[in-house]
Amino acid sequence: MEPLTLSQLENAARLVHSVIAPTPQYAWPLLGKRIGAEVWVKHENHTPIGAFKVRGGIVLLDALTRTRPGLTGIVSATRGNHGQSLAYAARRVGVRTVIVVPRGNSSDKNAAMRAWGAELIEHGRDFDEAREHAAMLARRDGLEMIGPFRRELVAGVASYALELFAGAPALDAVYVPIGCGSGICGLISARDALGLTSRIVGVVSERAAAYARSFAARKPIETDSADTFADGVAVRVPVAEALEVIWRGAEKIVEVSDDEIKAAMRDLYSDTHTVAEGAGAAALAALKKDAPRPGARYAVIVSGGNIDRAAYTAVLGGG
Repeated sequence: MEPLTLSQLENAARLVHSVIAPTPQYAWPLLGKRIGAEVWVKHENHTPIGAFKVRGGIVLLDALTRTRPGLTGIVSATRGNHGQSLAYAARRVGVRTVIVVPRGNSSDKNAAMRAWGAELIEHGRDFDEAREHAAMLARRDGLEMIGPFRRELVAGVASYALELFAGAPALDAVYVPIGCGSGICGLISARDALGLTSRIVGVVSERAAAYARSFAARKPIETDSADTFADGVAVRVPVAEALEVIWRGAEKIVEVSDDEIKAAMRDLYSDTHTVAEGAGAAALAALKKDAPRPGARYAVIVSGGNIDRAAYTAVLGGG
């Protein structure tokens, strides 16, 4: 993907902010005490869908309705937040949305997608099998296939990074979870367009380590499974276009365990009263694992807070 200019990012941010309000970023003192350094939390769990992806959906659907006058509908695959984003944005412009989720997907996320107007189909054992089925539906039914990574999605998502860099003091490093890559690529794009030097650290589950392995090998590497509690990062097949941006702009990728993610979820609740889903707490888990340097200033991206109540209750109880 060619680098996005500051002008392009600012135009996308203006569109996003015409629809939703910026999310807050705070340096929570109890969390800083726990970590031993200043830690800013970017609260993307505070968007209308409870996740950062809505930003990209707004920009993408705006572009599609302007450039595809005969557009009859869109189809995509998701574990939840991407689907909510597309349904939210498509409902705003009056476009039909078909979403494919893997069997056994979060019932709460499924309910939220339906509430925003998505036609939901359950298919496959994981995200990547659901994505293959969505591509088949696109060909069969003449729908626009929306993958997890597009330039418009990255431009829209980058609006959270512009907010973070404008609202927080100079940051030594920002930790961000990686699903299919729009979040980290938006962060890298904003950092580079602003001419900043903050290090960008990607985070994946050690049980869904395709991006970590690909980053180390400097070539795309698929994994056989992505069986992690953190469904937002449960990806087996990395996006080549996203990898190019990550190779160019990230310092490293840290792998964290499900237990480390769950501990970070408890920390976020205890220290900030933030409800974070697994992927949303992964960045804090990685920062803790990295042994933060005292006196440094960090930020973690809480990418979303969409988690079933029973699962969250179990995590808070130590399960």
